[in-house]
Amino acid sequence: MLKRTKGRILLTMLVITGLAGTINNSTLSNQERKFAVSQLKDTRTELLSTIKKLSAKQLNFKSSPDSWSIGECISHISLTEKMLWDKLELAMKQPANPEKRLELTFSDEDLLKSMEGRSANAAAPECLQPGKDRMQQVADALATFKSVRAAHLKYVKTTTEDLRNHFIQLPIGWIDCYQAIIFMASHSNRHISQINEILANPRFPKK
Repeated sequence: MLKRTKGRILLTMLVITGLAGTINNSTLSNQERKFAVSQLKDTRTELLSTIKKLSAKQLNFKSSPDSWSIGECISHISLTEKMLWDKLELAMKQPANPEKRLELTFSDEDLLKSMEGRSANAAAPECLQPGKDRMQQVADALATFKSVRAAHLKYVKTTTEDLRNHFIQLPIGWIDCYQAIIFMASHSNRHISQINEILANPRFPKK
């Protein structure tokens, strides 16, 4: 599972310096940008290394009839990343609205903590369930993930837009567009944990 030490140090820096979730940021601070980039890079690397060289039989293995396979996890990660980014792009086309910060559900730190454990699982919306659209094929889903994650990294590295004062609504509540980016990385990490649980199953195919 992805080690969180570096991420926690960077997040602590944000909190200590008062830069996590402030009202008047017009662009990302160096610390915010560095944290988001590291989270996107690290979860991409972890996912790709975890599933590297898995066979079709291994990708399709299910621990139980109702559980997801590794391939379905990959499909869900891809679908969710695209959905979140579509929402972010739509939100960024709207005027900045600093007053909306009063409706935020989470601080950055609490948002990340909410994604860490897998003891409390929630069903994904139907539109993000694996096998519901053309990305049901693992190869297609993985190619989509690589493509969109590369584009998102490029954006985060260079954007000067006011991510902190634009907002999207998720089932968990309102988050700002910077939080949407770190949520996206944490969502990937959550399902990397799920994949590792599948890999550890005693019945997981040897090849």
